[in-house]
Amino acid sequence: MDAYEYLSQAKLLDHQIQSKLSQLESLKSLATSAASCCGNREPIVKHSRNVSAMEDTILKIIEAEKELNAQIDELVDLKLEISRTIAQVKDVTLRLILEKHFLAFQSLKDIGRDLGFGKRWMQIKYKMAVAAVQTILEREESG
Repeated sequence: MDAYEYLSQAKLLDHQIQSKLSQLESLKSLATSAASCCGNREPIVKHSRNVSAMEDTILKIIEAEKELNAQIDELVDLKLEISRTIAQVKDVTLRLILEKHFLAFQSLKDIGRDLGFGKRWMQIKYKMAVAAVQTILEREESG
């Protein structure tokens, strides 16, 4: 795995988590609206079946929340691992660029503005930063 792929893992996982959070909120909203819509009616013969269906829905939501929490734990572990790798970069500015871009998910444009770098200088520094991580990864693979 090259340095860019390695560093980008956290952002990809974060996007997956955000997508699942959105889906989970949508499911909860649907379940809540279904419960309030159907819960006000007088019980009829199929009452026990509706309760069972609602229980199934709630159990599915709980299972989805467990999966989401596992992914969040994975993201935290991955960010810690990437952070430890970035910490091995000797140049403080390069470390800062890597942390802001790959751990805080800031755009290179915003990072350049914060650091007072022009677009071209930011691109150069970014390439240097990723190359530094590539060297670290290669060193770890070989030894």
